[in-house]
Amino acid sequence: MKEIQSFLIPDQIEHIKSLKAGDEVLLNGVMYTARDVAHKRMVETIKKKGSLPLTLSNSVIYYCGPTPAMGDSVIGSCGPTTASRMDEFTPALLNKGLRVMIGKGFRSEAVIRSIRRQKAVYFVTYGGCGAYLNLKVKANHLVAYPDLGPEAIYRLEVENFPVIVAIDAQGRVFC
Repeated sequence: MKEIQSFLIPDQIEHIKSLKAGDEVLLNGVMYTARDVAHKRMVETIKKKGSLPLTLSNSVIYYCGPTPAMGDSVIGSCGPTTASRMDEFTPALLNKGLRVMIGKGFRSEAVIRSIRRQKAVYFVTYGGCGAYLNLKVKANHLVAYPDLGPEAIYRLEVENFPVIVAIDAQGRVFC
């Protein structure tokens, strides 16, 4: 497996461009959770020329609505949600610097074109494995939209978070 930091500093952008559809990767670093309602709010903020609650430039968004932590856990179950629910919002976020998305399922042709144009990458991770994936989360902090509950934006610090390149920076699609 190749390993890549999920918080992308400038020299890692070139690394993203070298990934190929089908590559298995372990992510380490920072990612943000966001689902469709949070995406809608961010795009509305962009349209109003407002300030976003996180910096999108070279960031990672995981399409996930984690459940509350139980016991000594940092987070509850945190499996991926269907990425196509974010498709109408994705090009606007890619235009603002988003470089990595993680979810499950297929993406629209418009999103694939935007991924290729912006030299981004779309990873998939294992659906139905939220209890396993929560073991990879080492820290969890609320960032924005607390009224959305589990669909708020959270900042996760992860170690060895397993993903597969589903759409690479050249627009090649795996599966």
